[in-house]
Amino acid sequence: MLYQLYEAQRSLMEPFADFALTSSKMLGNQVSPLAQNPLVQRMSAAYDLVYRLGKDYVKPEFGISSIDINGSEVAIREVVEVNTAFCELRHFKTFCDNASTLETLEKLPAVLIVAPLSGHYATLLRDTVKTMLQGHKVYITDWKNARLVPLSEGEFHLDDYINYVQKFIRHIQNIHGYCHVMSVCQPTVPVLAAVSLMASRGEPLPLSMTMMGGPIDATKSPTAVNNLAMNKSFHWFENNVIYRVPANFPGAGRRVYPGFLQHTGFVAMNPDRHLKSHYDYFKDLIKGDNSSADSHRQFYDEYNAVLDMDADYYLETIATVFQDFKLVKGTWDVISEDGHTERVRPEDITHCGLLTVEGELDDISGSGQTKAALTLCAGIPKQDKSHYEVKGAGHYGIFSGRRWREMVYPEVRDFILAHQKKVKPKRTPAAAKTTQTKRKTATASSAR
Repeated sequence: MLYQLYEAQRSLMEPFADFALTSSKMLGNQVSPLAQNPLVQRMSAAYDLVYRLGKDYVKPEFGISSIDINGSEVAIREVVEVNTAFCELRHFKTFCDNASTLETLEKLPAVLIVAPLSGHYATLLRDTVKTMLQGHKVYITDWKNARLVPLSEGEFHLDDYINYVQKFIRHIQNIHGYCHVMSVCQPTVPVLAAVSLMASRGEPLPLSMTMMGGPIDATKSPTAVNNLAMNKSFHWFENNVIYRVPANFPGAGRRVYPGFLQHTGFVAMNPDRHLKSHYDYFKDLIKGDNSSADSHRQFYDEYNAVLDMDADYYLETIATVFQDFKLVKGTWDVISEDGHTERVRPEDITHCGLLTVEGELDDISGSGQTKAALTLCAGIPKQDKSHYEVKGAGHYGIFSGRRWREMVYPEVRDFILAHQKKVKPKRTPAAAKTTQTKRKTATASSAR
């Protein structure tokens, strides 16, 4: 019933938000002689703020049309390579007419970025993707809003998430012959499980795993987020945050953890910070500081856009990661795509590099939670494991913003390159023909 009430309230607010936007534009129109009046400027800014607070936030676009590589402009086109019921594997394909740059692009390592399914869309990693494109072929998991997935597509479980990750890894390996994996926040746990299961089966593994700010071991330095999940019972979550999607959406009837509830939780973690941010936005509008106002809009267009999560996936994540600690206790069993139950054994991973990244001031995944992966993956040689703590960085700072670009990315780039050396270079047809000729000559000489 709560979901229906929220939708009714949102529908009622929509015309008021539209009115506020129109009023703001009308009062702020520079052609009007009233636009320079301080009172009118304040009214225009107030209406703009009302619009921002009342509008409906839809899924943002990545909006990456081009990047600069070695002084050449490289065009970017998004391509959905694998489309499943609950997720798209999105590839940022590069195009350039410069021969030297094309040769550089061909040699770049292929990386699968596994985006979080924890409230926000994959576009939260826009800065991550844009930076990685400078030195990598980039793929990303783009999780779908569960309220848009029809019930006929079935349920979505944590096991399905793990199976999706394995499917995407195999897809990239089939194309390039190898794959690197990078997981940010929530997916560090299912990604580690996915690679562990592949290792136990003897499948080809990613050349490297980069795990950033995730709850591998949530018992270490618990944060407010961890404490909520640990201190409330499984049934409390099931009874208080799970609702069915209303009839006006394709996923009508699906049990979900609604995005609007998640957003309320995000804001409740730092209400003072958000209140100050909106007040600063109001003052920037009055001052005519368009640059600061645009930065505010860009951040909240992303931050306020949230998706619904399938209830089974969400509840199983709470139980597995934050209550039963199955990964660190070695008690986690996963049902594979073919229906077999398999035990997650990170110690089976051997031929794969592992880099863990944590923010010094992370208030979502506490200190040591991600680093715990280094201990769990006992089969990986010490020289292939590394840890990096980002001084002065909070949770978002390790994958977005200045610290990500200037401090974290160079570490990630160098780590991936170090393990990319394991890939045997592809031989050109001419080189293959030369080798074949040499072999024939050597055979003829030995025969003589």
